[in-house]
Amino acid sequence: MQAALFVTVSVLSGVLVAGLVLPFVGSAGMAARSAAQSFDSLPSVLQTPPLPQQSVLVTADGKALATVYTQNRIVVPLANISPLLQRATVAVEDARFYQHDGVDVRGTVRAVVTNLQAGEVEEGGSTLTQQYVRNVLQLAAEDEAERRAATEQTAARKLREMRYAIGLEKRISKSQILEGYLNIAYFGAGAYGAEAAARRFYSVSAKDLTLAQAATLAGLVQSPVAYDPLRRPDLAQRRRDVVLQRMLEQGMITPDQYRTTVATSVKDTLKPRAVRSGCSTSRAPFFCDYVLSVIANDAAFGKTPADRQALLTRGGLVIRTTLDSKTQAAAQQAVDTTIPRDDRSRKAAVIVMVEPGTGAIKAMAQNRSYGNNPPAEVSVNYAVGKANHGLDYGVQAGSTFKPFVLAAALEDGIPLNTRIASPSGKKFTQFTNCATGARYPTYAPKNSTGSGTFDLRSGTALSVNTFFVELEQRVGLCRPAEITEALGLRDYRGKAFEWKPSTVLGTEGVTPLGMAEAYATFAASGVHCDSLAITAVSDRSGRKLAVPPRRCTTALDPAIADGVTSLLAGVIDGPIGGRTGKAMSLGRPAAGKTGTIDNNGAVWFVGYTPQLSTAVAVFDPRGAKGHELRNITINGRYYSRVYGGTLPGPIWREAMRAAHEDLPVKRFPLLDPSIIKGSTVQVPSLVGLSSTAARAQLESLGLLVQIADTRVASGAPEGTVAYSSPRAGASVTSGTTVRLYLSTGVAPPPSPSPSASPSGTPVPAPSASPSP
Repeated sequence: MQAALFVTVSVLSGVLVAGLVLPFVGSAGMAARSAAQSFDSLPSVLQTPPLPQQSVLVTADGKALATVYTQNRIVVPLANISPLLQRATVAVEDARFYQHDGVDVRGTVRAVVTNLQAGEVEEGGSTLTQQYVRNVLQLAAEDEAERRAATEQTAARKLREMRYAIGLEKRISKSQILEGYLNIAYFGAGAYGAEAAARRFYSVSAKDLTLAQAATLAGLVQSPVAYDPLRRPDLAQRRRDVVLQRMLEQGMITPDQYRTTVATSVKDTLKPRAVRSGCSTSRAPFFCDYVLSVIANDAAFGKTPADRQALLTRGGLVIRTTLDSKTQAAAQQAVDTTIPRDDRSRKAAVIVMVEPGTGAIKAMAQNRSYGNNPPAEVSVNYAVGKANHGLDYGVQAGSTFKPFVLAAALEDGIPLNTRIASPSGKKFTQFTNCATGARYPTYAPKNSTGSGTFDLRSGTALSVNTFFVELEQRVGLCRPAEITEALGLRDYRGKAFEWKPSTVLGTEGVTPLGMAEAYATFAASGVHCDSLAITAVSDRSGRKLAVPPRRCTTALDPAIADGVTSLLAGVIDGPIGGRTGKAMSLGRPAAGKTGTIDNNGAVWFVGYTPQLSTAVAVFDPRGAKGHELRNITINGRYYSRVYGGTLPGPIWREAMRAAHEDLPVKRFPLLDPSIIKGSTVQVPSLVGLSSTAARAQLESLGLLVQIADTRVASGAPEGTVAYSSPRAGASVTSGTTVRLYLSTGVAPPPSPSPSASPSGTPVPAPSASPSP
């Protein structure tokens, strides 16, 4: 049978194709003859790619987060498709399906005659197997040229379909072909395959379709738009009745079944259910978008971008995420109630919540609807960087950067009671570039929170700018840069910072996710974990795929991290916290820091408990310049200036309180006594050394150096060190500034001899300059 069919098709292909495709074009005969001659050289083994299916994102607590797909399809075996739909499809699309071997010569001849009589293509003559081949070729097309070749009315396309159909029927059974056809076919209304179509139009599974429903679906494949029962029920009913008539003629149903079913209105059988697709339908749309961007960008999901995109396009995935439903709801509620989505100010409120010790992202929300209709809807994720569909610029972090310098100071052994004079404004001249060693220009920051002398606790609680720049000058710029890198914090482009004198005041553009991740390291006693959004992925067969591993490292000594936590806890619940952070108290141990950039262009609150690290930023997506948070009405309330504790703080508190309702109270580790006391070194004797040699020796001990403006009388060689302050042998803490006094090279005159008083008691000599 197969051999006879092959010979028949080879001989008649030219005539058949001419009649099917170009009945009245003069060149048709030559084209058809050429096509027929090459028929036996065409490939016969059809490569069938996996059918695109729905992928489902689920939360850590097992709830559906989103359904995403390029084609809404749920592949099912033939046993799960109603026999009524199977018969209806065969009756209307290919009545001789079980008699032919891929190409129905009788049907093709009939189509030729019909087309010749009509003078145009009215009937295609394709078997169900050929239609399946055509759908597969369309699906497998990788570019526009291949897509055109799979659908255009040409002799070459028709012959290729015939050749593949004959080859396919040699390799697989009729049931397998029918199963493939009913899973690949488009039924309209966005539904691909019988299962998705049954759910879309009738809210049932394909195995539970009634005769009226099955006949309607079978009739849709020929023209899904024209016969759409949701939009054109009358035309859909006419087409359904044609299907029923064919089923009756072929003995697939009884006359009573026919009469009863044609009397049923198509409208009465419908129970449509729209499939919510994509991140726009998710309860956490921006987190959903972030998850998909991770799959698209992370090599764990494929070696090349094309491989990773193919994985998403094929679908059929179950993607288990780290998101916690309750925490996400609390985060979304907090931003939406503080700054409503339709607020006329257009200010953005963004929150990210990360679990310390694991990096798991528990919530990610912003006061925007997801979509492409700005300003009401946006597709930009304000919580992340450019590579993950985030902002094209970073948001300056303000004083939330100060803890990174605190960590460097504690590492340097600077004790908590170190007191630093911090005037309202001060010029700093001793900063050098880590990479080049070049001196930075004079930096002159100013305070917005008063002036005075502060120790590490009070300076942190009151967020005194000149205090922190002085502290930064003492520890240098290199170690804070290394700490931010170790804590996973980079700029919005994913690049490491060049730490400059102003960086301690948060002049770099960062992301809320980056800040939440960095602070989570303090909460976890120095253990840094990369942010994690996906815990497991399985494919359509249930096979587990590789996912990005959990990456955790010790970034800080536990005593240092816990020391920073102790200082930041004072911001919220300490006696000095006051207006900068005290209003954020949770009634349980917590630590955090406010941040406000110049001119109130952006404001932050970043804080944590042992269980959650949360970053909140409020800013204007249009940019800080010209859109400052000053003299503004937000959510019906006027603000002359917005600070970190004004809007971000309450958002943080509301979300954290709700997220911790069912969590046990945990306390931070006790502070290591060595952190309180710090470490000390002895000032060495430097007399007679050059200023360069003396500086090198002091800096190697972690001390800062200043050279006195005027020289002093001393017997030491001119230009060398005469003495220091503090003096040689004094015990000082790391970071202390030692002032060097250089010699004039001329010894001071000798002190006069002591003289006796009238009573014979020696008179003390007048005080002299410190001896060299």
